[in-house]
Amino acid sequence: MDSNEVNKLLGGFLGTCFIVFSIGLVSDGLFASPTPEKPGFAIEAQEPTEGGPAAPAAEAKPIADLLATANAEAGAAIFKKCQACHSGEKGGPNKVGPDLWDIVDRPVAEHEGFAYSAGMKDFSKGGQEHWTYDNLNHFITSPKKFVKGTAMGFAGLPKDEDRANVIAYLRTLSDNPKPLPQPGASAEAKPAEGAAPAKPAEGAAPAKPAEGAAPAKPAEGTAPAKPAAPAQ
Repeated sequence: MDSNEVNKLLGGFLGTCFIVFSIGLVSDGLFASPTPEKPGFAIEAQEPTEGGPAAPAAEAKPIADLLATANAEAGAAIFKKCQACHSGEKGGPNKVGPDLWDIVDRPVAEHEGFAYSAGMKDFSKGGQEHWTYDNLNHFITSPKKFVKGTAMGFAGLPKDEDRANVIAYLRTLSDNPKPLPQPGASAEAKPAEGAAPAKPAEGAAPAKPAEGAAPAKPAEGTAPAKPAAPAQ
């Protein structure tokens, strides 16, 4: 290889390097993104303090209060989601889940012809536990949380209104719908602190002294009672 060819190769190599270097400089100038002196805005998120007090959980509304304003027709529309696994007719077939006719106050895990999960049988306690309005409300909220080991795959209805409407509809699936619970019926009135005790009714006999208690002493200065004369 003569010197001319070597010079050509070196010249081509140097030319290529010059072109690449020039392109890099031009690209840096065109697409440079310098950091602004003052940012437009900053997003600051406050991290939760470890060990701080937890927010109080919202108190659950009693099912009796929810059923007072429930709409069974709206519940029938929601129940259509359940019909893939449950029937609601009298004498209806068992599907993935048991027939729900007359479900309110029915013994848990006792419907004839359906194979219940072990978790549901444990919850049933041999049929002692019933599907009360309260149990239905808790179960429909989150089946797996309320009955550990249940095979029911339904996630639950978190909205109070939806659960109340469905339970109101389930109540209608019966020849004799069970009475609705009275709102606030379980609350018992307690006497106010420091209140005087109730007086006995007029004409009531005074309380008898406790058995074995010493007789009352006569008032000071009073003559003692004379013994009764013996019978003749």
